[in-house]
Amino acid sequence: MILKRFQWFPGGRAWACALALLITGCALVPPQAPDRPVPPVVVEPVVPPVTPPVTLTRPPRLGLALGGGAARGFAHIGVIQELERVGIRPDLLAGTSAGSLVATFYASGMPGKELERLALRMQEAEIADWSLPILGRGLLRGEALARYVRRTIDGKLLEDMALPVGVLATDLHTGRGVLFRRGDAALAVRASSAVPGVFAPVKIGGTEYVDGGLTAPVPVRQAREMGAEIVLAVDISATPETNAATGNLDVLLQTFAIMGQSINRHELATADLVVRPVLNGMGGADFSSRERAIEAGREAMRAALPRLNALLAQRRPL
Repeated sequence: MILKRFQWFPGGRAWACALALLITGCALVPPQAPDRPVPPVVVEPVVPPVTPPVTLTRPPRLGLALGGGAARGFAHIGVIQELERVGIRPDLLAGTSAGSLVATFYASGMPGKELERLALRMQEAEIADWSLPILGRGLLRGEALARYVRRTIDGKLLEDMALPVGVLATDLHTGRGVLFRRGDAALAVRASSAVPGVFAPVKIGGTEYVDGGLTAPVPVRQAREMGAEIVLAVDISATPETNAATGNLDVLLQTFAIMGQSINRHELATADLVVRPVLNGMGGADFSSRERAIEAGREAMRAALPRLNALLAQRRPL
């Protein structure tokens, strides 16, 4: 109908064709969707990862507390040898009586093998200077022991040792323990080893001293005071039921050990680890069993190594 109406108009056919194309185009082109707002781009800030602060650590300071026990003290050498075998070196040492002798020798720079050679060559006559009881205050004067120590360590003073070392003696007047850390090492060892009735008291600076075992048979507290954070105590004290006191000297040493038992129990309770070499039947005057004592020290320390390694693994902050 529309096309017929445009036929009469000049050029009507052309207008009809244009109108038809326009209608067809409107039917084919879809309507445009209205513009949607573009959401803004949100840029998240880059937060660097948080690095925890680095805590510097160090192994704990190990202190070796060596107890008294006369000839049984050879066992200390075996303990030291076993520590050396696994690469453990104490940071400091404290010793009482026989323990002070071994501690001083080791602190002077003498390794375990040399300690053993020295022990096996030692002659009792080198450290025994007998005295008449009616003329002296002990069976032995103790001067020979001091000479032996001084010669062995080349006269070193306590403060000049390769490792810090403390030697415990007892003030005869006050009954208090005194830890020597400076001065004549040989004289300090002599005082620490002056078992009453066996050795004469030792005068140092106007004060008389006797065996350190009267105040601490194993110097655990003293090692702690020197700065030890882990204290390895070596107890070589004799128990009465395992040793027969056959001679006069054995009786004196056994009596002294019995007197120190209660003190020893209290002292050892504060140690982190206690090593007790098996020395049944070996008296304090039995120098013939030195090799057995050294081996007993090795075995006891070997058995305690797992526990010691666990303690040393507990590192401390710098």
